Formats: sequence, C-alpha cells, structure tokens
Amino acid sequence: MIKILVTNDDGVTAPGLFALVEALREVGEVSVLAPDHNWSASGHVKTLHRPLRVKEVNLLDGSQALTSDGAPSDCVALAVLGLVDDLDLVVSGINPNANVGHDVTYSGTVTAAMEAVIWGLPGLAVSLDSPDNHLDPLDYSAAAEYARRVVELMLENKLPSETVLNLNVPALPLDDIKGLQVTRQGLRVYHDELLVRSDPRGVPYYWIGGDPPTGIPDQGTDFGALKAGFASLTPLNLDLTAVGVLEKIRELFSDHPGG
Repeated sequence: MIKILVTNDDGVTAPGLFALVEALREVGEVSVLAPDHNWSASGHVKTLHRPLRVKEVNLLDGSQALTSDGAPSDCVALAVLGLVDDLDLVVSGINPNANVGHDVTYSGTVTAAMEAVIWGLPGLAVSLDSPDNHLDPLDYSAAAEYARRVVELMLENKLPSETVLNLNVPALPLDDIKGLQVTRQGLRVYHDELLVRSDPRGVPYYWIGGDPPTGIPDQGTDFGALKAGFASLTPLNLDLTAVGVLEKIRELFSDHPGG
C-alpha cells in the first residue's frame, strides 16, 4: 500500500488540507501531520532551539491526524524521522493562494515539499489561484483532482533527485480548466509598502503592507499558464547554483587573493 503524508502551512483544520486528504485516499493510505496554526509565508524553517509538541486531532470526517506547534518543514521532518512509518511521498497543501515565481522562497507550502526531497522522498506542493480578497468559501475540488492525477504519475515515474514539483491550479470548475502545462518559474511582482504606525505609548511599529502581488504572464511560465486558464506544474531544483553564470563569476574572482 502506498503511504502518503499530507501537510500544509495553513494549519491542520484548513479546508484545503481536508480536500487534498480526501482526493489522495483514492491513491493510497494517507497520514496527516500539519501545523496547529497558520504558518503562511514562513519559508523553510528548522526548529532547533525549543522542543516540538505533537498531539492527535480529528479531521472533519472524524479521522485521526497529528498536529504540531512546529513549522510545515518541521512537520515533514518529524514524520520522516519516525512519527509516520514507511512513507512513499509527501504532498503539501492545498494552499488558498497561488505560489508562483519568487513566492516559492517564502512559501511554507512549497518548502514543506522541499523538506521531503531533502529526506529523499518525492515532494509535491499544491496551491489554488484564488481571487484576491475573496469572500465566498473556496472550492478546492479541482485542485485536489489535479493533485491526485499528478501524484499517480509521480508514483509511476521516478523523479530526478532533488526535484520538487510545484502545482498551481486556477480557481475554476474542473471542466473549465484547459489542462496542465509544465512550466518554468515566472516573475512575481510585489507591491510592498512600509507602513509606520505608533502604539498607544507613542512607540513606532512597522507593518509590511501594500497591494497584493501580481506577475508577468509570459508564455511558458507558471503565472502565464494560470492566467491562460491552465494548471501549472513547475519542477524546482534544490541545487540553487546559477550554473549559467558560474564560469563568469569564476573569471571575475580568479585574480582575487584566495581565488
């Protein structure tokens, strides 16, 4: 029996996680170990200087899950190191917002999948490209179905080592999604502003605010695929070496002492 770990960065009670669990139960035995609170935009965290707590909780259908006060990547490490036996695959999500372009460096969803790959397991991150400032409950069913299809292919075909898959799905009914494109990372455009306020004692504090990020919808990119109505699957490599400029940097520093 295939054994799949599901985690996320929105917390164990998030509806996106439960939708993913339900879909992946069609593929194999699903275990859940997810954070006990929201860790969105937490990046790749490794908790080393305090103990981690784990407890049992129930999902919406009454099934058992584990939750931890650690980060998403901590949850994966805890599972792999012994809390969940004989795992074959880790799937992280479903995040309620897209993780495209440079988002992958901030995303707890994506870095949980990266943690899996560090431990030698296939890792998939799944996100829904929901509208900004949406008020209605999100429908995760299409994203969950695409995640199931990708997981089945991952289990049938061994991925190259150190490769993470990042799946983003439009917030559309399943029949309205045009298909799946394998893409490269696009360019995310951030509109952050530094907001300065004062607390009741007159001491300044700071808030990173601004409008939601946008992106450049170039053809062949994750952002471009979503804007065209396709689901996007982007292979990410944990080796961050800029191979294309390696020789140029070597030449620049060749005469430097110690070079």
